[in-house]
Amino acid sequence: MNQTLGFAHYWAQGDAVTHSVAYALLLMSVVSWYYIFSKAWSSWRIRKSAGTLDGFWKAPTLADAISMLKHSDSENVYTPLASQGAEAANLTAQAGSLNASIDPNELITRTLRREINRVSSRLENGLTLLASVGSTAPFIGLFGTVWGIYHALVAVSSSGTIQIDKVAGPVGEALIMTAAGLVVAIPAVLAYNAFTRVNRVTLAELDAFAHDLHAYLTTGARVGKQ
Repeated sequence: MNQTLGFAHYWAQGDAVTHSVAYALLLMSVVSWYYIFSKAWSSWRIRKSAGTLDGFWKAPTLADAISMLKHSDSENVYTPLASQGAEAANLTAQAGSLNASIDPNELITRTLRREINRVSSRLENGLTLLASVGSTAPFIGLFGTVWGIYHALVAVSSSGTIQIDKVAGPVGEALIMTAAGLVVAIPAVLAYNAFTRVNRVTLAELDAFAHDLHAYLTTGARVGKQ
């Protein structure tokens, strides 16, 4: 009998609840790995383009600087601040709209803040799912284990004889679900922490870039970074 124990035997002996738990963990794993790979690629491109911010201020004109930034900013993270900020500072472009009645300094501030919020929302896309998978997958796996142990004990008790080898096998198989839950949760938690740190660094750079843009667009002089 020991040669037949394993995941295949546990799956064959499982019921609808056991199979549903396994499918739920599989779905959570597939979705979390999709976000892990996609956000890892996006984060790498963002960090690669972050170095162009210093080159932005070396361009001869603001139009050239924005053009250079668009070419290098493959994830379109930093470009919206520059392009939308420049548009807000163009009083001619604002003529005939409600923005024309707003103080230019306040309009630029509001525009830069809005773009930072939009980028922040994009960066946080998928993080809630990773956090949810990391926090719930172990408990879903544990539920599958408890359910499997319950049915194993019921089957053993109904046989009329209770022996350790009759109990240890099914219980050991049921623990597979707990292991599966951890396998799903651990990568999601590690990825969530890594992406949170990347987002924190990126948002700090965006905030500094927005301050520099605000100073340039309102006074024509860039404030040196601290």
